[in-house]
Amino acid sequence: MILRFSGVAEDRETVAAGLRRRDPELLDLLIEQYQYRLFRYLLYLTGSRETAEDLFQETWIRVLDRGRQYDGKAKFETWLFAIGRHLAIDLQRRKTPQSLDSPDEPDLIAQEPSAFEQFSAGEREAQVHQSLGRLKAVYREVLLLRFQEDLTLEEIASVLEAPVPTVKARLYRGLEALRKEFGEAGYAG
Repeated sequence: MILRFSGVAEDRETVAAGLRRRDPELLDLLIEQYQYRLFRYLLYLTGSRETAEDLFQETWIRVLDRGRQYDGKAKFETWLFAIGRHLAIDLQRRKTPQSLDSPDEPDLIAQEPSAFEQFSAGEREAQVHQSLGRLKAVYREVLLLRFQEDLTLEEIASVLEAPVPTVKARLYRGLEALRKEFGEAGYAG
């Protein structure tokens, strides 16, 4: 069976059934739909392109190996991000405690129309990345899931395996910490 609609995850039962069958065409469609967002999340989470690439590959291997565990009750992307997050946590436990709190700025390519706009936007983006890199991992992660990945508070709670009030508190504290970072650095916006 080949799924041909804009959002593969729109039909959760079909995705769940396809994962139980280990359908390679479905997996290809899921990778195509979520590869950029998953990689971006892992890159920001780890601060390392090489580590993000390894975790990205391992996440999709886990999706294939454990696809029968996806029941279709939650969005596929929530389940996918939770797998990636758990792998990053496992890696952090095996490595130094700084792997999720790495202050290194991710190597991203910005796309802006003019040279001036590209310079200004790139400088602003670098400031945001540096400020995010200085935040505690628990705050950075919630901010990324909410504003970059556009997950709801309930979806974030599911990814983090935390209650919604905890997610709200981390989001609030993360925004306050980010505001403070920008204020202390003297950034004008």
